[in-house]
Amino acid sequence: MAPRTQTGSGRLSQGLLLLWVLLGTGLCHAGAEAESFGQDTRTSPPVAVFNWTAQLVEETYTNITQKCWEVFVDLMRNVTASELCEWKVISRPYSLLQACLEGWADHLRYGYPNALAEQYIFQSHHRYFHNCTLEHQVYFDPPEDVLLAMIIAPICLIPFLVTLVIWRSKDGKAQP
Repeated sequence: MAPRTQTGSGRLSQGLLLLWVLLGTGLCHAGAEAESFGQDTRTSPPVAVFNWTAQLVEETYTNITQKCWEVFVDLMRNVTASELCEWKVISRPYSLLQACLEGWADHLRYGYPNALAEQYIFQSHHRYFHNCTLEHQVYFDPPEDVLLAMIIAPICLIPFLVTLVIWRSKDGKAQP
């Protein structure tokens, strides 16, 4: 192997540093699972030692969400126009888009839901699901006059029935 070369300042080259950053944050080995980080397995692996600026995190998340969108569009190419409103068919691509947007936001500690993820969700609805209508009848509240009659009728009947029961019980005769 060739000996390691140093730059004039004694630091690794920018390309190696970038590779180290990407490997340290998990961007280069997507899909690989961390075995042991000394943490609970439900948490993400630790972020690299240096601090990312908000601009760098936002730029990285923007690039990743674009890739999430491209994967979603590619999956939706397999769905025919007649199947666009069938949840059994579109649930997988739609759920993968949502999981990708949310998972990377959590991994980058960007916060979810966010405006960028919301934009992609709205774009998916506008592009693919804008003609979907409900197949079953939607029920609405009855008109106000019908509603008032349905409320007032039992209220007025109760005193009348109580009066009738009391009046009939004053007779005093035993019923056979």
